Amino acid sequence: MATVRYKDATRVYPGADHAAVNDLNLEIGDGEFMVLVGPSGCGKSTSLRMLAGLEEVNSGSVWIGDRDVTNLPPKDRDIAMVFQNYALYPHMTVAENMGFALKMKGVGKEERQKRVLEAAKLLGLEELLGRKPKNLSGGQRQRVAMGRAIVRDPQVFLMDEPLSNLDAKLRVQTRTQIAALQTRLGVTTVYVTHDQVEAMTMGDRVAVMNEGVLQQVDRPLALYDTPKNLFVAGFIGSPAMNLMPGTIVADGVQVTDHVIPVPREVLDKASSKDVVVGIRPESFEVSPSGEGIGMKINVVEETGADSYLYGTLQDDSATANPSDDQEVVARVTTRTPPARGEIVRLHVGPSKVHVFDKSTTERIS
Repeated sequence: MATVRYKDATRVYPGADHAAVNDLNLEIGDGEFMVLVGPSGCGKSTSLRMLAGLEEVNSGSVWIGDRDVTNLPPKDRDIAMVFQNYALYPHMTVAENMGFALKMKGVGKEERQKRVLEAAKLLGLEELLGRKPKNLSGGQRQRVAMGRAIVRDPQVFLMDEPLSNLDAKLRVQTRTQIAALQTRLGVTTVYVTHDQVEAMTMGDRVAVMNEGVLQQVDRPLALYDTPKNLFVAGFIGSPAMNLMPGTIVADGVQVTDHVIPVPREVLDKASSKDVVVGIRPESFEVSPSGEGIGMKINVVEETGADSYLYGTLQDDSATANPSDDQEVVARVTTRTPPARGEIVRLHVGPSKVHVFDKSTTERIS
């Protein structure tokens, strides 16, 4: 096992006008499960491939333990990678697939069989060792790919969107298995996904990337509760945080025709009167008093324990612009939610309000 460090690591593809990964500085602890998450094209897979040795590092360095591996070939880095497409040999059995890398390294037959059997027991693959990949389900193939990585006993596991080819139910089941397995093995793991729910539920820490730049790295709940900027606030959480334009006034921040109390010391940090207010869907309550942010309900989704209200802000102020259809979503726990077409008022406690500087996009609350 080992730590992993990116030091000012940069990758610029030939002919590109900007870096795919720009000055990445990230330290991953020994035995830690680190998830890299972000939208398509944000640089997360490139970062993983730089660590694997599959992409050139144009400047900066990559370290595994106390070794600078920046210029080492992949085979000398002591890593094992699990790909999105499984990459299994169709003509080999499960056991042969799992033991192939060991065979190439010259590991004896008895030792190979022992390590393959140990990995198969961990993954529940004992009864499948004699089968070919074509006779396996998607979930079983993914476990074989995991097993092939485990038998190598590497210092670092690298996983590039390994669950993307599975159906929704199997993804939930398999991500739980991977997280539990990583805890048992204690191997440093770097996991790439575009699915922020996957990131939140699996990682010890999560690194959020956008346009090749690391935005924030922290524990999942810390990212959810204290996003550093507007991008992280809008990306982490499902449904996403409501981000609404606001204006600083004497008593707080005005959103539509309602003023949300915000401490003056927070508002003094803003670079102008225009700010962005962030409120999580579950922080809203339907106001019985008729005070709060107005919302016209367009869709009601009843999921059992909760109901989600989707609609647009309703502004009764004299300065309202009828063309401003700002969408908003609220999660309520009542068994009798308001009906579609109704106009309700949403209340939120001041402690649950996030305020972002509109110019810098940084969180100031």
